[in-house]
Amino acid sequence: MTDQTDNQTSSSSSKTTSSQADAQQLFPAGIPRLNHIGLSLPADALSAEGRAEILAFYGECFGWNELPTETLDRTRMVLAVGHWDQFVFLHADEEPMDCPRLDHFGVSVQSRADLDSAWSRVASWAERDSRVDVIEPAVDDFEVLKIHSFYVRFLLPMMVEVQYWEFA
Repeated sequence: MTDQTDNQTSSSSSKTTSSQADAQQLFPAGIPRLNHIGLSLPADALSAEGRAEILAFYGECFGWNELPTETLDRTRMVLAVGHWDQFVFLHADEEPMDCPRLDHFGVSVQSRADLDSAWSRVASWAERDSRVDVIEPAVDDFEVLKIHSFYVRFLLPMMVEVQYWEFA
């Protein structure tokens, strides 16, 4: 007689494998990945002055770049996040997004040193500009994985969580 627990475990494992296989079957050229987030802001935030402030912070702290061909004054700004096909799409709206403090989107870095360096740049900005909202670095320890992270928000409705995943 077969143990029911073994069947459930086996079934659960095959579902995970099956889901990944299903995605690979649906998208044979490669599994889709998240490539952008759209956030609405007041039109004034997307004026030349507002865009300059947004770009100064996110450019200096994270290396994000404006895609100037996408910019429309007081209407739209697109920030490339490391590559042109990964971006933050900012658009004006009469009823702009308003989020609770911990609503966020995340970016990952490839080393603890990169995380610490990014935090240093963010903390430096926070010292000189009270509009920078931060949650200081912390670690979630799952034994086989430690997720090091911090959160920051500056002039956008959502925070950005910056993470580094350290595997045991």
